[in-house]
Amino acid sequence: MFAGIDIASERHWLARLDDAGKPIGKPLPITEDRDGYDKLLAALGPAPVLVALEATGHYWKNLFATLAAAGHDVVVLNPLVARRFQDSSLERTKTDAIDAQGLARLAFEKRPAPSRLHDGATEALRELVHHRDRLRQDFDDRVRQLHRLVDLGFPEFTRHVKGLDTMLATSLLAAYPTAQAFARAVPGRIAKLRYDGRHRVGAELATKLVDAAKRSVGQHHGPAYALQARHICQDLDLWRARLADVERDIADQIDTHDVGKLITTVDGIGPQTAARIIAAAGDPAQFKSAAAFAAFVGVVPSLRQSGKRTAARAGIGPFGHARLRSALWMPVLGAVRRNDWLRPFYERLRAAGKPAKLALIAAMRKLLCAIYSVAKNRKPFTIPTAPAGRKTPCSTSRYLIPGRVRGTRVACCG
Repeated sequence: MFAGIDIASERHWLARLDDAGKPIGKPLPITEDRDGYDKLLAALGPAPVLVALEATGHYWKNLFATLAAAGHDVVVLNPLVARRFQDSSLERTKTDAIDAQGLARLAFEKRPAPSRLHDGATEALRELVHHRDRLRQDFDDRVRQLHRLVDLGFPEFTRHVKGLDTMLATSLLAAYPTAQAFARAVPGRIAKLRYDGRHRVGAELATKLVDAAKRSVGQHHGPAYALQARHICQDLDLWRARLADVERDIADQIDTHDVGKLITTVDGIGPQTAARIIAAAGDPAQFKSAAAFAAFVGVVPSLRQSGKRTAARAGIGPFGHARLRSALWMPVLGAVRRNDWLRPFYERLRAAGKPAKLALIAAMRKLLCAIYSVAKNRKPFTIPTAPAGRKTPCSTSRYLIPGRVRGTRVACCG
């Protein structure tokens, strides 16, 4: 039997096909409770049944765990894959029941490989990373709100204090939220203010802020603006402390995670980046090759040719894990400057006339090769060595980095 489940928050839809691809009855509604799950297991019958469902938010996780525990083969599909398959049938009507039938038909025709649940340590690490992202987003939102209030009440403040997300800025603005409050303050009292529990603001900065406040063009000094600024500063202090706690927890989890700890042995990969890799991809060794791992991240060429149109360069495409690519960008920028292994590789590409961004993408691909290697071999990273005059091969040297310039390609390693 083959089955497809359209996921929703409170009610799912189940469609079933027999081994010949013919529908078994009508699609059934499945509620998100014990009665609904019992109805689902009874409708599927004896295991194993290949069940296809989409990764819709978090609503699929309980269902996946229940079906896997019952012995069924569950496939969690990228919604884009399911939508493209459904579009190929030219179906004009879209309902939850029809979507479930499309998923069942996909399972019957494509026979995708069952997905596997991550182990408890990896799942905990993923939750911590997602929690940190949400805290960071809230923190950045509050900083933007504080920028608005400062622009209205004391726009000259940022000329003397760089960065409203710093403890110095929030400590000052919590005590003196507007230019009017600074102008009325005694510089000596501002100078004694401790902004991180140890360091003082200092007389020089205090004097500059008071002088600037007396000549400020800010016109909004009312109690409503001061109240908002104080509350936002308090929120920023709270979220800054929470971010520090979560990052410590992530570092502790990575230190006890077998694969995560190995990934940190690669030069340029710290605990936070390693946690993001594990959260996004799980164990990199589960991919069949380093090229498949790079394709998952999206560091692969996307060449587009049609008729007489031939592209001079193949950049990276929109597919892949964009958030992970973004998280790897700063580590790569740092690695090509300080890493004894990646820096010569990057400089060699630049000396050969390759654009800077192409060389950086090539370095990212090489970094992914190293990550895959340590995860596959379960050994700490060591800089590869080779006899003089010979390029250093790696297990993925036959694969290409995502860049093509004037018909030439750059090898992954060496």
